[in-house]
This record gives sequence, structure tokens and C-alpha cells, in this order.
Amino acid sequence: MKILFIGDVVGKPGRRALARHLPFLVDEHLADYVIVNIENAAGGFGVTASVFAELNELPIHCFTSGNHIWDKKEVVEILGSEDRLLRPANYPRGAVGSGVHVGETAGGVKVATINLEGRVFMKSLECPFRTADGILDELAGDVNVVFVDFHAEVTSEKQALGFYLDGRVSAVVGTHTHVPTADERILPAGTAFQTDSGMTGPYESVIGMKADKVVRRFLYQTPFPFEVAKKDVRLAGCVITVDELSGKASTIERIMVQDADS
Repeated sequence: MKILFIGDVVGKPGRRALARHLPFLVDEHLADYVIVNIENAAGGFGVTASVFAELNELPIHCFTSGNHIWDKKEVVEILGSEDRLLRPANYPRGAVGSGVHVGETAGGVKVATINLEGRVFMKSLECPFRTADGILDELAGDVNVVFVDFHAEVTSEKQALGFYLDGRVSAVVGTHTHVPTADERILPAGTAFQTDSGMTGPYESVIGMKADKVVRRFLYQTPFPFEVAKKDVRLAGCVITVDELSGKASTIERIMVQDADS
């Protein structure tokens, strides 16, 4: 079976590119299961009810997120009612929403999606490594195919989790930095890995935001409002081939699609 994962969708440009290209990618790659990170989908920060409803019309089985999922207040209601929208699983017990979703392909194959957040240069959360252990213990014997979206800042933490979970999950793919890495590979025990899938949004930017706004922040160390950029929009992600019985991955392929209208 094949899992199609799409990295951080940024603002309206990213949503438009996703809507335009996702159905064709599903057909082109014969994808059985689609997972999309949408934590930056509403104006570059968070998710609103209207944006989620828009994305929910697309052929997506599960939505992942990260630290910016909390940026819009209304997301609390969405997380409380929509189990296909995940927040990182290693937030403290009692936080609204869930970090794990188990869905099925059209052929009835169960697929677990685990969303985790890193701790280096980010919030002081529960350990993502130990959190993954607990989730995998609960899934044992019930789900063979497991995909992990690790929303983290540093490459070392992402790679460490990949090796820690090697052979126990089908794939570990990083998000958050918005810069696609060229290190896609199958780890020794059969887990597909990529440090960062990249963003789906405008690449003539600083990680999705208009460059001049970001440069001014660095120059003057004072607040300037960010604004989602518009040019050179691309869709980024990966396609992973997984054996549905063993849960082992055999291939991982990077995807980068240029949006012609940008």
C-alpha cells in the first residue's frame, strides 16, 4: 500500500495548491491513504473552522499539526469534535484533542497516524520518545501500518526519533521547519524516514512569509507583522510504500510540485 504525506500547508496559497494538485497526486501515485499537516493553513498560523471545512472536502484521511495548532481559539472546538485533526500527542494529559488517529484504507487496512512535537528550542512537553512508546504499546497487535509526523525544530532530534522507532513504525517524517531535506531513506530495520517534508506554500519567502517582513525583524529586533507570501508556490511531501502485513516500508519518494498559477 502507499501513503501520501503532504507537508505544512501555509495560508491560502498553500490551500489552493493542495486543492489543485492533491487529487492528481492520489491518482498518479495510487495512494491508499493521505495525511496532510495543516497547522499553518489559516493565514500562516493555526486553523479556523472555515479553513478546516474547506480542507475537509479534499481526499484526506487524517490531518496533523504542531505548535501553531493553538493559534486560533476556535480550534479547541474542532479538536474536541473532529478526531481526524490531531494535535501533538505529547502535550500534557487533559489537553483537548488527541495525538493519535486510526483510520482505514478503502481496502480495509488500518493505518495509525501519530503526531508528536519536539522539545529542543520548543515547548517543554512530555518526552516524544516515551510518548511514542506508550502509544505503540496500545496499538500493538491491532495496527501494523503506523505513520509518525514529528513536528520538531532540530534535525538531530528528528533523526534520533527515526532511529529510536526504526522497525516499530512504518515511517517517521519531520515537519515544522518548512525546508524540504534530501535525506529520504529506509532505515536499517524498515522504517521510512525524511528529516523534513517541506512546506506546501510560497517558496519566494522566508519559510512562507514575505521576506522583507522577516528581514526587518532580524535587522531591528523589534516586532513586525508577518504576511503570507504569494510567489513560487509549491506542494511538497512524500510517498511511502508499505507492506500492509509487516508494516515495513520499502520505498520513500520526495514530491515537489510547482503550482503553475504562482
